[in-house]
Amino acid sequence: MTAETKTELPQATGSCCSSTGSCHDGAADVRAGGVTTVYEVKGMTCGHCEGAVSSEISELAGVTSVTAVAATGTVTVVSEAPLDRAAVADAVDEAGYELVGVQA
Repeated sequence: MTAETKTELPQATGSCCSSTGSCHDGAADVRAGGVTTVYEVKGMTCGHCEGAVSSEISELAGVTSVTAVAATGTVTVVSEAPLDRAAVADAVDEAGYELVGVQA
């Protein structure tokens, strides 16, 4: 006679997705002391544009995250402290685009 062993893994309760449809609850996206700024950039039309702008801004000291969206012309930057607008404008210019404003 052989003994049969069943191993049951604990099951998580609830859905893996939040009420917004994301698989994250957003808690991990918030950085203590982080500053989020949304810039308006003129001239981005595709993924390559998004990558070029993101790459240049990512090189600025203190930047922890950059998300560029060509469809809306916005670039969301998370940094350890507020960034110098002129430095961001220079980075966007270096990528070949134009910084036109900051969303309030």
